[in-house]
Amino acid sequence: MSQSAGNQLQNLWDDGRAAKMSEAEKLRYRSNLLGSDKRITNYGGGNTSAKVMEKDPLSGDLVEVMWVKGSGGDVGSIKMDGFATLYMDKLRALKGVYKGVHMEDEMVGYLPHCTFNLNPRAASIDTPLHAYVPKKHVDHMHPDAIIAIAAAQNSRELTARIFGDDIGWLPWKRPGYELGLWLEKFCLENPKAKGVVLESHGLFTWDDDAKVCYELTLAIIQKAMDWFETETAGKTIFGGAVTQSLDGSARRAVASRLMPAIRGMISKDHAMVGHFDDQAAVLEFVNSAKLKPLAALGTSCPDHFLRTKICPLVVGFDPVNPDIEATLAALAGEVSAYRDGYAAYYDRCKHANSPPLRDPNAVVYLVPGVGMLTFAKDKATARISGEFYVNAINVMRGADTVSDYCGLPEQEAFDIEYWLLEEAKLSRMPRPKSLAGRVAFVTGGAGGIGSATAERFLKEGACVVLADIDGAAAANVAAGMAAVFGKDVVRSVQMNVTDEAQVIAAYAETAAEFGGLDILVSNAGIASSAPIEETTLALWNKNMDILSTGYFLVSREAFKMFRAQNMGGSVVFIASKNGLAASPNASAYCTAKAAEIHLARCLALEGAEAGIRVNVVNPDAVLKGSKIWSGEWLDQRASTYGKDKEGLEEMYRQRSMLKRSVLPEDIAEGAYFFACDLSSKSTGNILNVDAGNVQAFTR
Repeated sequence: MSQSAGNQLQNLWDDGRAAKMSEAEKLRYRSNLLGSDKRITNYGGGNTSAKVMEKDPLSGDLVEVMWVKGSGGDVGSIKMDGFATLYMDKLRALKGVYKGVHMEDEMVGYLPHCTFNLNPRAASIDTPLHAYVPKKHVDHMHPDAIIAIAAAQNSRELTARIFGDDIGWLPWKRPGYELGLWLEKFCLENPKAKGVVLESHGLFTWDDDAKVCYELTLAIIQKAMDWFETETAGKTIFGGAVTQSLDGSARRAVASRLMPAIRGMISKDHAMVGHFDDQAAVLEFVNSAKLKPLAALGTSCPDHFLRTKICPLVVGFDPVNPDIEATLAALAGEVSAYRDGYAAYYDRCKHANSPPLRDPNAVVYLVPGVGMLTFAKDKATARISGEFYVNAINVMRGADTVSDYCGLPEQEAFDIEYWLLEEAKLSRMPRPKSLAGRVAFVTGGAGGIGSATAERFLKEGACVVLADIDGAAAANVAAGMAAVFGKDVVRSVQMNVTDEAQVIAAYAETAAEFGGLDILVSNAGIASSAPIEETTLALWNKNMDILSTGYFLVSREAFKMFRAQNMGGSVVFIASKNGLAASPNASAYCTAKAAEIHLARCLALEGAEAGIRVNVVNPDAVLKGSKIWSGEWLDQRASTYGKDKEGLEEMYRQRSMLKRSVLPEDIAEGAYFFACDLSSKSTGNILNVDAGNVQAFTR
């Protein structure tokens, strides 16, 4: 399928481990092994089941129970509580309830009545497909190699040619109760068959032993992969290349320009997050002669389709004459035309009871010579949508090379996308967090205030880029946060705020990683303490460079991206009480901090017409976790006030009106307030987080 499709699938089954497991635990083990290889199934795709004997909690009798992947789960990461459990006798009794395809969706409502042991995990629409296969263990996978067969024009013929009588074939049928009965009928009429290919869908395999079922699934997929490797060898793929890829850095540069513009055009109802992919399989497709005709056919497998929409948008970029400004100028018309086409598709296919038109924007954007951009409400979904479209590319590659590729018929595609059962699932999704879909850029991200702010934003669903002059420290902090919040949502960049080129490059990286920017927290800083007559020009300039010029540079680049998106934005300066209230022996620091505050006022004036808010948080004496307080500044301030290091924090606490210490988390809370919609009508404001200092009162 893909260029690496000839690689052998690894049999990862460990008899020693499996020997200690119950049959249900072997199901989880098998599922995790299958889901660990994306050549076998994609994230969230496919499902597995096992029919086992369990003790009935009421009667104490042994009863047959089916464990099956629950709704919305992922076989690669599923745990025991991810499986639905249902009485097999009750599932069989449902046949007496079913009166035909007109009540197919209604049958889903009966599945909870079959629940074993009050299991709260909801059963998926695929439950009947497993229940009525008369084998104990069933795998349903979506391997690219099999779907390439299933999506070929002569799918049935290819299935027979490759697998003989071992694997059967069934025509396209939307997943549901009727398809479950079809599978049962096939099994009863073909008792020696080991599985079946479902047209435009995927693969079912089965056996009465968990290990044998796992190994059978691997063997069937491997056989398809090997067949395609042989059949496609030496053949022209996708009609051949009609253009060449830009080099890696140029591809990323183009993506960083296109993504904020697209993001702004498609984020009217909800801020979207982007993902960029320029792997070899993507580039082969976007550079090919058949890019537009194949892309227009859409995907085949229902799982692919639900993640990637009816079809992608092909961006009119010419890598031979890479005029990014002309591409950006034409982009609005292309996005608008896609929306119009999607609305027309909805009108052609809708039923009287169809859910209302959903977001009409594309999910997938294909750029010749550059790669693929995907957008969704969160980073993980954007990335996974891209993975699904790579699966679709691999499927088209195989099917188009050995036959003719067939996407789902338009009406069938619509009936899946706007399935009332899918609409019900969407309605059960949890309410998004307050910063969901937002992208934040935090300077000084490795320090106490910066890392606390990043963590606060991550808790509220934001994606965060930690920028710091100490790249290793930023990467270490980001790794810790990724372990808690997931690798998708946090990145780090090494950046000196006084280096214009580094600042520009860091924002380009942010755009390529997440699609744009919503929040800037300008926090990078230093502190110095010296009497005026001992303040050198170098010390003065260092304060001004970092605390004034640095804040100017990161703000300027943020404004550029905010305007490219036309979505507004929020800038939060972490200044200081010293910007309002002078302190002895700190003229350079206090003056630079005052400059920050006045710069924020100027930017609030400039940004208001574009919905860009600029506000200031003024901390005081935040000692905990602060890099500033771990260096010379601590010694210098202790000397200024005639205190030792241990007594300095207590002195600051006692001099405050509230007699309380100020922590990084307190500053993070102020930054969050200005970043989120709670302060949507606030700009040009100063919030003192200093436990009370009368000299710093703003009025």
